[in-house]
Amino acid sequence: MSLLERLTEDMKTAMKAGEKERLSTIRLLRGQIKDAAIDKRADLTEEEELGVLTNAAKKRREAIQAYRDAQREDLAAKEEAEWVVIQDYLPAALDVAEVEKIIDAAIAESGAQTLKDIGKVMPVVMSRTKGRADGKMVSEMVRKKLSL
Repeated sequence: MSLLERLTEDMKTAMKAGEKERLSTIRLLRGQIKDAAIDKRADLTEEEELGVLTNAAKKRREAIQAYRDAQREDLAAKEEAEWVVIQDYLPAALDVAEVEKIIDAAIAESGAQTLKDIGKVMPVVMSRTKGRADGKMVSEMVRKKLSL
C-alpha cells in the first residue's frame, strides 16, 4: 500500500472517529503529496512521497522552535500535534549510535581526513539516513568527526 493510500484510509478512520486535528493534518499531507505529483506531472515514487513528509516534519520542527522562542506555546502545541501525526508515517528515526556507525563507514569509504573533505562524506551519509535522521544533527556529527 502506497503512502497516499495509507493516508486516505487513515483519513477515513479519523473522520469516523471525529479526530479533527488528525484529520486536518492528514488532509494537509495528502494535499502536499498531490501538489508534488502535479508539479512533477507524474505519480510520485515511495521515496518522493517520503521526501514530502520529511519536509513537512522539518517545517513543523522549525515552526515549533520559532513559536517557543516567541513564547507562543499555544501555536507551538498545535504544530507539535501535527508533527506527531506526521511521525506516524515516517520511518523510525535512527539513534545517535546508528548515525555514528553510518558516518564512520562513509568516512572510511570516501577516505576523508579533514573538514575540507565534508563534501565527500555528507552525500553518502544523507543517502543512507534519508528521512530517518535530522540533516542538521548529521552535519554537526560529521564536522565533529572530521575536525578531530
